[in-house]
Amino acid sequence: MQITRQADYAVRAVLYLAHQDNAERAATSTIAEEQRIPPSFLAKIISQLSIAGLLHTSRGARGGVTLAREPRDITLLEVVEAIDGPIQLNECAGEEGKCTFGDECPLHSVWCEAQSELVKRLKATNFADLILQTA
Repeated sequence: MQITRQADYAVRAVLYLAHQDNAERAATSTIAEEQRIPPSFLAKIISQLSIAGLLHTSRGARGGVTLAREPRDITLLEVVEAIDGPIQLNECAGEEGKCTFGDECPLHSVWCEAQSELVKRLKATNFADLILQTA
């Protein structure tokens, strides 16, 4: 299992912005260049993150992108889910009754527990923590 390239780019873009001063706007072209993200791809990612309430964008000569909240208030889970949707390791781990084998399936609890642990870990990781790890 692997997150999408788009989610990986989104995480790198948010991490880049988390390193910026609060008042400092970053140009998408700068983010794209420094994080090695194709500019056209980044535009779509920025739009999705903005719709999700994670980024503020502004156009014009003084335009750019900033975080909508403090880095400590944005989790890795929020960014990944803003791009890829809810984490779901297996179809049966998402909705009750989706498993074709029902309660007799020996794998159901494994998938559900693994998904729960992954979601818990991503939710517990915020961008302030990630900044500290790179310092």
